[in-house]
Amino acid sequence: RSGLILHIRTWLEHALRKHSWSGIPREVRPVTWRLLSGYLPANTERREQVLQRKREEYFGFIEQYYDSRTDEPHRDTYRQIHIDIPRTNPLIPLFQQPAVQEVFERILFIWAIRHPASGYVQGINDLVTPFFVVFLSEFVEDDMENFDVAALPLETQRNIEADSFWCMSKLLDGIQDNYTFAQPGIQNKVKALEELIGRIDEDVHLHFCRYEVEYLQFAFRWMNNLLMRELPLRCTIRLWDTYQAESEGFSHFHLYVCAAFLIKWRKDILSIADFQGLLMLLQNLPTIHWGNEEVGLLLAEAYRLKYMFADAPSHYKR
Repeated sequence: RSGLILHIRTWLEHALRKHSWSGIPREVRPVTWRLLSGYLPANTERREQVLQRKREEYFGFIEQYYDSRTDEPHRDTYRQIHIDIPRTNPLIPLFQQPAVQEVFERILFIWAIRHPASGYVQGINDLVTPFFVVFLSEFVEDDMENFDVAALPLETQRNIEADSFWCMSKLLDGIQDNYTFAQPGIQNKVKALEELIGRIDEDVHLHFCRYEVEYLQFAFRWMNNLLMRELPLRCTIRLWDTYQAESEGFSHFHLYVCAAFLIKWRKDILSIADFQGLLMLLQNLPTIHWGNEEVGLLLAEAYRLKYMFADAPSHYKR
């Protein structure tokens, strides 16, 4: 019987991933993200119990560690987090609220001291945002960007904070080499992007060579912040539906999304014939009006590239 239950669970998880790939409806996104990230168990009977235990565990860390943030060993970490938080989504009023900034400070500080191999690195602050917004959306109907979080019951605020911490931690478990000393994961991914573009669009690649544009100059941020600085927040959330549904979405599929994203601007890139102009374009790509449709097309193209170049037999990878 336990074998049958396991089989059904595996089938359900596969079905959930399959349906989530093309975007998750807003009203079921919070619970789906908790499931896909492996934070919430598939077994419905255990869910409440697990959530309660994990939420208590997180606030146990706060009690244990948070007061040490101004002590000598942790002072620099906390100072850097404290500086970065106001810069996270500076144009959205929600994130300028002191209550929200304190949530982010606690989440990032606790994560950093529980992961001494990397500690806190700029860019990690962005990765809390989508989880926080999605878990907040359970309690806010509309105009979330101006919602006063302090108006929510304290227990609700605490649950959103703990769930954001655990889901962000699960994400970072898969890409931690992006943030260890000298960020080798990022260096390797930027190199992989350069090689991939060389294979799929030689014109763009040679254009960059001709005008001495280094991929690190624009793509470091694409990898470090998972394209969050290049896209409106609503687009990042839609993108993450797919990343969480795709196996190794954040660590592997993201590379193909970056390649598709770059090629999307090939006409603009090839029309600019100087280093400065190219860098200006690549660091300020015009995506402000993007929505689900543009992200859907981007993901479809990324999937095609992955199929051709990652999953293909070796003779196909010229």
